[in-house]
Formats: sequence, C-alpha cells, structure tokens
Amino acid sequence: MTQTSGDPEFIHYSTRDTLLQAMLAHAAFDGWNAATLKLASEESGIDAHQAHLACPRGELDLISHWSMRLDEAAETVLASLDLASMKIRDKVTQGVLARLEAIDIHEEAARRARSRLLLPDAGHDASRLVWATSDMIWRVIGDQSTDFNYYSKRTILSGVYASTLAIWLDDAEMEKSKSREFLARRIQNVMDFEKAKFKVKSITDKLPDPTGIFARLRYGFGPRA
Repeated sequence: MTQTSGDPEFIHYSTRDTLLQAMLAHAAFDGWNAATLKLASEESGIDAHQAHLACPRGELDLISHWSMRLDEAAETVLASLDLASMKIRDKVTQGVLARLEAIDIHEEAARRARSRLLLPDAGHDASRLVWATSDMIWRVIGDQSTDFNYYSKRTILSGVYASTLAIWLDDAEMEKSKSREFLARRIQNVMDFEKAKFKVKSITDKLPDPTGIFARLRYGFGPRA
C-alpha cells in the first residue's frame, strides 16, 4: 500500500483486512454471504456503514481482497527464491505452488470462496482474480513478453492454476502429492505446446510473405530481365 493512514483507500484496505480475519473462520462453516459478513463485522467492531464503504459488493469484495493478499504472500515467497538459476518450467511450478500454499489452513474457506465465485453474479470476479494471480506469477518470475505472447501466457497459466486449485482443494493428503503430479502434467502440456508453437513459427517464418505474393499477383512482378 502506498497510501497514508489518512487516505480513504488506506482506511478501506485496513477495514477489509480486519473483516477478512474474522470472516475466514465463519466462511469455512457457513460460506461467503451477507450473513457471515454481518457477523464478521459485528465481531470486529466495525459498523455496517463502514463495512459497506469498504466492501460495497459485500462478500465478493472481501473474497477479492483475500485473493490479492494471497497473491502478495506468494510474491514474497517467490522473491526469496533464486529464480535466475531455474528453468522456466520450475519457475512457473514454484509460482503456482507458492500461491496454493499461501492458502495454508484456510482450505475450507477457499473451497467456499470458490463455490461463491461459481455463481452467476461472480463470473467476472472469478476470471479477473485468476488472471491477476497468473499475471503476478509471470511478472515475478521475470516475464517480459508483449503483445500476443503476453496474453497467451497468462491465459494458459490461468487455466493451469484454476484446474490445479480445484484438485488441490479436494486433495485431503497433507503432502498434496496428487495435486503436485497433476500440476507437473499440466505444465508439461504447456511446455509441449510452446515447443510446438515455436516449431510452427520457425517454419512459417521461412515461408514467403503471402501479403507480398498477393500484391505481386495484383500489381505485377515488375520488369523482367
């Protein structure tokens, strides 16, 4: 946060933090809804008006805030690693794992949050949050792609992260071995796709420019020797 303690956004951010801590315990049992948010507000000593100012969309704003905080926690972990010595596959793997492990003891609350985001009114929120997580991972591991590659990398990783999250939250094993194996397979699929894409690009780069060929067909090939 760059705001000072007197800024309204800083106050709302702090309020969301306070609400979140109380909300996590209730959401694990009763889900993310207006009733649990009201209970969290009362337990935190935050009046309804202040809670509404901080979370005008109710529990959806609080889920978004939690996702952002988890992204921040994962970013801190990634920043502590020697990423420069890792292969891209390992960097991405560590990024996804850092974000999943940030959920820590709140897996049931995360399951409930995921269920809430699957409702029709939260479709945009779900895709936005997954995209933000994917963008964070690529940014922290040093991705400098632009244009189409920028979007394609984040779109593909969003699919990898979202599908792995579903497996992770259903994996009761403490070591999460099944989830880790699933993630490894998905990332291998991505690596295979990238290799195939590179091969196609290498081939097409050697082909004549179709625009130039059609232009010559239309306007002629110029004088012959």
